[in-house]
Amino acid sequence: MLQRFPMYSYIPVRDIARARAFYEGKLGWKPGRENRAGVTYEFADHTACFMYETPYGGTSQASQAFWQVVDIAREVAELKERGVVFEQFDVPDTATDANGIAKGGGAKAAWFKDPDGNILALIESEKDR
Repeated sequence: MLQRFPMYSYIPVRDIARARAFYEGKLGWKPGRENRAGVTYEFADHTACFMYETPYGGTSQASQAFWQVVDIAREVAELKERGVVFEQFDVPDTATDANGIAKGGGAKAAWFKDPDGNILALIESEKDR
């Protein structure tokens, strides 16, 4: 039933001005609708996320969102040029290379954190190669 509809993510942050500097400056996001509660950012295929300020921002130890990319090595390189630091996670049945790209399970993945510690990922699936 719900799979017929678009799904959106939330990005909870403790300091929205600091978070916006990161997302808009380093990641190149363009803000969409803004209101007192936060700001919406729109992406491909009519998807979006809503960033809002909360004292609980960055407290999740799991990934908040991911982007399905076609060339993960290119995206990682471009983000590194903008100052984004990629994480080295110890994930079972994967091998992480020097660029922070993990390979396993028919996909490649790379993770980074925002200033609040929210974990975000890039995923390149085997079918996209």
